[in-house]
Amino acid sequence: MLTITELTERILLFRDARNWRQFHGPKDIAVAISVEASELLQHFVWQDAAQSEQRIRERRDEIASEMADVAILLFEMAANSDIDLGRAIEAKLQRNEERYPVDKARDSNKKYNEW
Repeated sequence: MLTITELTERILLFRDARNWRQFHGPKDIAVAISVEASELLQHFVWQDAAQSEQRIRERRDEIASEMADVAILLFEMAANSDIDLGRAIEAKLQRNEERYPVDKARDSNKKYNEW
């Protein structure tokens, strides 16, 4: 399995071979992430939990492709913005550990400020 750094390098090589950096400013990528996330969401609109699980089983490859589109754009945006995505994820996980301690968050879907 490739690391975040290795995946990002492959994404940037793909982009640069096509000279697409000129089209991939922060706003453009943020918009594209939103569009791709919406395409992922489209698979689940009007589906209850059981139907959503069934949809994943039936359309696994399509859903995986949409997830990959979101991730590719996110990795590129991080690279373009000189943000270490791995470190950002680690920092966010640490913050979430503090916001959602197990003794309060276990079996609860409340937001940290609703306790």
